[in-house]
Amino acid sequence: MKLSIIVPVYNAEKYISRCLESLLCQDISVDQYEIVIIDDGSTDKSCFIVKEFMGAYSNVKLYTQKNSGVGVARNKGIELALGEYIYFIDADDYLADNVLNVLLNTLTKHDLEILAFKSIATTNPHINNILDKKEGRFLECVKTGVQIIADMPYKNEVWWYFVKRSFLLATRIQFIKGRWMEDAIFTTKLFLKANRVLYFDIDAHRHMVVPNSAMTSRESVQFLRVIRDNANAAIVFKDIIDNLDKSIPFVNSCIKRLKTRQQSFVFFMMVRMLSSAITLQELKAILTKMTEVSAYPLNSFLGKEYGRKIYYILVPTFNIRHLFYISFIVGNPFLKWVTHKKIK
Repeated sequence: MKLSIIVPVYNAEKYISRCLESLLCQDISVDQYEIVIIDDGSTDKSCFIVKEFMGAYSNVKLYTQKNSGVGVARNKGIELALGEYIYFIDADDYLADNVLNVLLNTLTKHDLEILAFKSIATTNPHINNILDKKEGRFLECVKTGVQIIADMPYKNEVWWYFVKRSFLLATRIQFIKGRWMEDAIFTTKLFLKANRVLYFDIDAHRHMVVPNSAMTSRESVQFLRVIRDNANAAIVFKDIIDNLDKSIPFVNSCIKRLKTRQQSFVFFMMVRMLSSAITLQELKAILTKMTEVSAYPLNSFLGKEYGRKIYYILVPTFNIRHLFYISFIVGNPFLKWVTHKKIK
């Protein structure tokens, strides 16, 4: 079997049919790939919908677990996967039609451990066709993961990548349990272990922008959890940077990019803090911890990857700690307007 597509599902009855339809509208036979659905304790009709697909397609498989989070669901999918390659997709996203053959051929032809491709963010569930699926349109040559991080603004989310299963298992890297931002940590660790990575210029994936998703919701409990998990990601990145072999090629540029990514977690965490119900005491404690792990002040954040004018306006304010405290307490109207209207 060539491919295992792992789909964590939690209360996705509005989206799972579209996702599965796209995964089945492909140009390889059903015996070449499996669609591994991990239901994470859904209370809606998600499982019922998946079972209907199972009745029609032999490569659709359903496994259930108690609600444990997307990281645990993905880890279970890795354990169950039989394919030579693994792909993770969210239940509310979908693939372009007839794209799997060219992706799998590229993986095999170039003996890749990771294949990256393009994604389109959209609210349209019917962008079925890719722009151009000719092989050979590569953004870069085959590189190590360290070099990719050094040279390119790599993406955090796992749905940008196909991964060779034997390579993934050999690294023993898993998703962190019970944390958002688990993609950023998983992807970075995986890249740092990879010797053969290629970026393919093909828009294979569609990311559905869903209102009130876990990462965009302003509901108090979820909002605070995203803040805390951004802080946790910054802490983990300190360990990742410290444990890098400083003698390998491109490591200095790689470290620079990793520090930028680490501080991006802190910047967007601080943006959320201004609109959250976090206590001043916890806010101060988090920023103290960020200082301890060299993620604050934000001295490595601004640049080509994060170069919007609004970032250059906010960062100097954020870097003056007592001024940030005052802004949080008083609710500076300018900063409130900026964070609501200008920051995505």
